[in-house]
Amino acid sequence: MAKRPIYITTPIYYVNDRPHIGHSYTTIAADTLARYHRLADREAFFLTGTDEHGAKIAEAASAAGKDPQAFCDGIVLHFKDAWKALGIEENDFIRTTDTRHLESVTKILTKLKGAKTESGEDVVYASKYEGLYCVGCEKYLTEKDLVDGLCPDHKRKPDLVSESNWFFRLSAFLPEIKRLIESEELLILPLERRKEVLGLIAQNLPDFSLSREKVSWGIPVPFDPKQSAYVWVDALSNYISAIGYGAEDVESQRLFKKWWNDAETVHLMAKDILKFHCLFWPAMLLAIGEKLPEKLFLHGFFTVDGEKMSKTLGNQIDPNELVAHYGADASRYLLLTQYPFGVDGDIQVARFTEKYNSDLANELGNLLSRVVKMIERQFDGKLPGPVRDLAGVQELMELTEDAADKAYGEIKHFRIQGAIEVAQSLIKGANKFFDHAAPWKSIKEGRLEEAGGVLYVCCEILRVVSVLLYPVMPTKMRELRAVLGEGDDTLSLDSAREFFCLKPGSALTLSEPLFPRIQEPFVPSGMKKLEAEKATASDDGLLDISDFGKVKLQVAEVLKAEKVEGADKLLKLQIDLGKEKRQIIAGVAEFYSAEDLVGKQIVVVANLKPAKIRGIDSQGMLLAAKKGKKLTLISPSGEIPVGASVG
Repeated sequence: MAKRPIYITTPIYYVNDRPHIGHSYTTIAADTLARYHRLADREAFFLTGTDEHGAKIAEAASAAGKDPQAFCDGIVLHFKDAWKALGIEENDFIRTTDTRHLESVTKILTKLKGAKTESGEDVVYASKYEGLYCVGCEKYLTEKDLVDGLCPDHKRKPDLVSESNWFFRLSAFLPEIKRLIESEELLILPLERRKEVLGLIAQNLPDFSLSREKVSWGIPVPFDPKQSAYVWVDALSNYISAIGYGAEDVESQRLFKKWWNDAETVHLMAKDILKFHCLFWPAMLLAIGEKLPEKLFLHGFFTVDGEKMSKTLGNQIDPNELVAHYGADASRYLLLTQYPFGVDGDIQVARFTEKYNSDLANELGNLLSRVVKMIERQFDGKLPGPVRDLAGVQELMELTEDAADKAYGEIKHFRIQGAIEVAQSLIKGANKFFDHAAPWKSIKEGRLEEAGGVLYVCCEILRVVSVLLYPVMPTKMRELRAVLGEGDDTLSLDSAREFFCLKPGSALTLSEPLFPRIQEPFVPSGMKKLEAEKATASDDGLLDISDFGKVKLQVAEVLKAEKVEGADKLLKLQIDLGKEKRQIIAGVAEFYSAEDLVGKQIVVVANLKPAKIRGIDSQGMLLAAKKGKKLTLISPSGEIPVGASVG
């Protein structure tokens, strides 16, 4: 019996700037999910694209000295190039400037204009809007949305607009949307996002504007050409315009039926666009009589090395730079393994190289290298036969037999990192088995068949791993499979459920490491630029206030002092900082005796990196003034609590 197809979408990305890893994260996740479902012999259609209308695009185009269409055409190429570099293989790339999309949105607007609510009211009605609008968000705001009078996301004062627009009667559809969410016919994940949507519904949200009177860069409203479709009405429609909604030709109608009406529909996005996807979009679909998406998965926000992404900090990472440093597949792996998909998390770019070397070069790459090289040396490059009764084989088989189902179970619940961890457990198990079985010893002792059996089992584990990690690292896993003599004809979860599948005698060869070790850490070009600017600025010898602000000076009390053996100038001090006690080494023994310092209040640099002085740990530095042969410690003029800040 044929399995139900699945339709997976990302949000379409706004083209006011080039893509960064925020865009990449969602798109890699969607590509991985689609590939996994195909491994399970399920048809999958993966859609992504770009959102190209609205005031923000017109502003960006004007700033670049281009007309909006030419501006969009240029930015779209950057998105397509980035996805190609990352090995992303979407089934379709929709642009809101495509003719097919314009025609589809026109039909949606026309249908909405003629629609009625259950009580007989017009779904679309004319009214006047007076209020706040953030061009950066492309959304209407209220005073309670602002922080210090500014949009909380874009830190800019929203525009005060007064327009005669067409409105969508959202209020008429909220009760039905609430029922669908609570019954899980409209499944919103994770659970906290569902609660957030229900909380919005409880606020009795106002109707929203369907059109904009004073925005020319957009799709004209068919029943009022002087107005343009509100950018979110335009953008949300991409999910059905891309698969033929409203088109009259047979192929488009077939596509729409297959991928919307008959398929499981899944929208992926970040949680900042929750209201539009979980309320506006379902309401629009209810109004035109179309099926709603079945699942909406809203993942969290992430920081980069603990900081919010921003051009000011230089930590907006171009995915092409990441690929240039680690390769496409490793870049995908590194982004997907930082934290569980769905929650807020931190992308630890500073540890990328460490994780690459640990997980990929050492654990996976080195296992393949050790196994294949031993087969090349001891078995003429031919895969030896299995030995089924070897110690440890049964445990490995048990670990492997349900790995495919476990991994796919994780995928069906959007736990991508969980699926990866299933594969990682196999890799760790194979490495442990290899080390414990020590085939090199068996070879030395003449037990060649036993050694061959160990190597065969390791190759089988690698074969299964190549299936489970293929959706994450498609190119590298195909390379691994080629080493084992496997092709795409056995690239399926069904094949990963079996053991002893490799044919003894098959030729194995590995010309270069699957994941060569990398020594250099990855530093985004934005950070390099900022560091270069700081270096240039510091050439005058002046300290920037932001640099000085990083120094944490605190009052401390010396609890104990003693000379450092073999060092005439050093004293070892035990100090109290209020919330903690520390040890520092200070070069003041020529000027102060240990007895002089006990009980004395001093000022120390509390956030200095720990250092070893004469092999002794020192966790800070005291401040002193020195001229000639005289040195005086910096101390408060009166008693002040230890731990007090200075500055």
